[in-house]
Amino acid sequence: MAYEVRRDFIGYGARTPHPQWPGGAEIAVNFVINYEEGSEPSIGDGDAATEVGVSDTAPGRGVSGRDLAAEGMFEYGSRAGFWRLMRLFGERDMRPTIFACALALERNPEAAKAIVEAELDICCHGWRWENHFQLSEDVERERIAKAVASLRQTLGKAPEGWYCRYSPSVNTRRLLAEHGGFLYDSDSYADDLPFWAEVNGKGHLVVPYSLATNDAKMAGPLASPRAWAEYLCDTFDLLRREGREGAPKMMSVGLHMRMVGHAARAAGLERFLDHVKAAGDAAWVAGRADIARHWMAQHPYPG
Repeated sequence: MAYEVRRDFIGYGARTPHPQWPGGAEIAVNFVINYEEGSEPSIGDGDAATEVGVSDTAPGRGVSGRDLAAEGMFEYGSRAGFWRLMRLFGERDMRPTIFACALALERNPEAAKAIVEAELDICCHGWRWENHFQLSEDVERERIAKAVASLRQTLGKAPEGWYCRYSPSVNTRRLLAEHGGFLYDSDSYADDLPFWAEVNGKGHLVVPYSLATNDAKMAGPLASPRAWAEYLCDTFDLLRREGREGAPKMMSVGLHMRMVGHAARAAGLERFLDHVKAAGDAAWVAGRADIARHWMAQHPYPG
């Protein structure tokens, strides 16, 4: 039977599988740096308008043509925010996953080199930061291949995972399986644990992501970095408690260089990083590919 997207309102139900995180950890934590700056929609790249998403741009400014202020906010992410985040993680010996937009890293070889030298986990975030649900099947197939080829050239290896901007198309998962080479995709917000999908009769692992624990919250209801840090700590503490009670989970923390890369927000991130660090071996800080491989070993596809 050909693959089609189907909804699942049941999932694991009341008894979630025990992930057996390494070292008996009570929670797995994955930090994601979304590297999008330089790949976002822009008039200079032939798009209809300047992108303003997940930034400090105020809507309704009425800018005609290029929004140079918004462009500068994106440039801050790759010029300054990236290096601040790399320092914060490096000081704590934590390795985040990079959600890598291929064109963005082509445009910043120094950042690409730093990612390679730090041996960071790479998940492809598309050729550009664009909406795959708006692409035709043929164009999306071409974009996937182009993104993988670009990242292989820039970083020296192909990405092991995939994540669309916000939402995949109804074709994305099938096209990823068709292309091959991916351990997993993260195009789901449906669970606190990885789960298996079936694509044309074969198992396909999904390592879900989260927008609930994302720094974009600081552009809205959690504008205070202290409030955001407290929100993350509460999430961590409850999930860790569930882990102690025999049902460990994973926590994904999404970061944007042009958002949390600013000093005050970075201070909020520091508070949470230190909270996680204080948990010691109870928290397994891991890349998404590490989590995917662990899940495959502990919970193989049952089909």
